[in-house]
Amino acid sequence: MKKQLLLLFSIIMAGTLLFTGCVKVDYTKIDSPAYLRVFNDLPYTRSLDVKDAKVPFFCMIINPTFDASGKVSGGQIVGDFLDTREPYAPPYPSHIGSSTSVNNPEYPGKENVLVGPILNGYDLSSWAQIPSGKLRVMFLYRPKNTVPYFKLENALIGDVMVDTTLDFSAKEVYTMHLLQQKYTDSKSNKVLLRQENFQKLPLSDSLNYVNFYNYSAEGFVEADNSKKQQPINVNNLMYGIRDRMDVYLTIYPNQDEDANARNLQGREVKGFNGQYLTTMVRSTTLGTPATYVSYPLFPDKAASHITTKSWQVFDFYSPGTNPTNSPYYFSDYDTQGNWGTINCIADGQVYVNGNIGQRLPNTVINIHSGVNNPQSFASVNTIEVVNGAAYLMTIQRKYPAPQY
Repeated sequence: MKKQLLLLFSIIMAGTLLFTGCVKVDYTKIDSPAYLRVFNDLPYTRSLDVKDAKVPFFCMIINPTFDASGKVSGGQIVGDFLDTREPYAPPYPSHIGSSTSVNNPEYPGKENVLVGPILNGYDLSSWAQIPSGKLRVMFLYRPKNTVPYFKLENALIGDVMVDTTLDFSAKEVYTMHLLQQKYTDSKSNKVLLRQENFQKLPLSDSLNYVNFYNYSAEGFVEADNSKKQQPINVNNLMYGIRDRMDVYLTIYPNQDEDANARNLQGREVKGFNGQYLTTMVRSTTLGTPATYVSYPLFPDKAASHITTKSWQVFDFYSPGTNPTNSPYYFSDYDTQGNWGTINCIADGQVYVNGNIGQRLPNTVINIHSGVNNPQSFASVNTIEVVNGAAYLMTIQRKYPAPQY
């Protein structure tokens, strides 16, 4: 009887593994690949002026194939269910294995494809391998449902937003954006391909790095505020910023304490109160990487140099205005595009800055490393401002010791 029960249990377990646990994925080796990551920066518009605009939900196809009638029928690479991006793109593939929705906030994201290696110490697992050379790239509108693109009704297949040919060099890293060039004009939607250079730079492990892009559409900041799409949250970026903005950095020492402080004024780390970093110029056509600027991983002398709770505030001011002569206040949301704020703090309500600016995660990576739990690591960051919202992409370049 015991042997029969063991045999029955083995059969059940084998069947369970066969139907649920063992999924074979066939990968095609790519010789001399390039590395690609794609973000859909197009907004869901909600004003009456654009009530008939198509929903920005896409299927991406690289090197498409066509049937006898000329309609697209497949492709070498298919990235389906591409939705509008999320505010934070972390330094690891956070979406793979997620089963709550088929919607993909980036490519590769949830796609089970060959990804990039660790290249010169940088983790490229959030970038997909693609063939190098000239590739035809298409983005096709699709209904917002859970039906795979090529299983849709025939009438719903073939609605093209972008059809272009792009050149990808082997072993190079690319970030692609779907952008709106002119506000409320869906015909101006386009692809911007940015060739990254972070993996080639001699960056220090003791410094954090960040660069900035304003990918907002022409005419967004000048448009009627009541007709602008719903922002990520209510803040002083929601109505847009001007085409040329100076960027200032303020660092606070302790996000646990500062998150509950009623007044942050006077708590800044010495030497990092409204420090000018760079000037950001709006462009939806320039594919070259912006210059990275740096700040210390451990800006506070009181830090242990193993871990830090410091966090960052980035302020964007129009030229001629800065933290020392700003006419705007912490209750101002509509600054006519002259001031915007990003608070890089993980948790809690920031009473002074968090009530006015958009909140994003800390640029310092705090994770378990060996006997240290946590340990702080510097990172390489990109901040992109698009039509009233800010997005943060973080890249990790130094890895923790094994946990014991």
